Amino acid sequence: MIDRLPAPLCLAPLLAALLAAPGPAAAQANGGIIALPFSSAIPPAQRVCAAKTVSGLGYTELRRGTGATPARTDTVTINYIGYLAATGAVFDQAMATPMPLDRVIDGFSEGLQLASKGAVLRLCLPAALGYGAKAVGPIPANSDLVFQIELIEIAEPAADAQ
Repeated sequence: MIDRLPAPLCLAPLLAALLAAPGPAAAQANGGIIALPFSSAIPPAQRVCAAKTVSGLGYTELRRGTGATPARTDTVTINYIGYLAATGAVFDQAMATPMPLDRVIDGFSEGLQLASKGAVLRLCLPAALGYGAKAVGPIPANSDLVFQIELIEIAEPAADAQ
């Protein structure tokens, strides 16, 4: 059993390099090691959208999909991350998640109806298209929200379910 590290294995230089390394690019260049301290806040440049719908929903198409777009009665399978527009604090994320579009917040449903299979969108929801004046879990009342969503699959409702 080793009671202490021998001098050649001193970790101070490695720790200093990790702490000084910038985010994701450094992780790529550093053998996939995530730089510390890690911040789970999304940077400001990824909290804005390039276009707006009539309702005020902001959106940016990050990757174009192909084929049809879902209807409000469809269920989609998505990968997503949700974060607060003001701070970039992540409040939710999931992969391969089924979402019935008629059972989610208005801005989420409206935005997904702009996408086709394989698309990746950034949606910027004003509070009125999110949870409005109601606080929900880690989301404060009157919060503008941002989602990055990848549309994996679209399923129409079964004929007997209508």
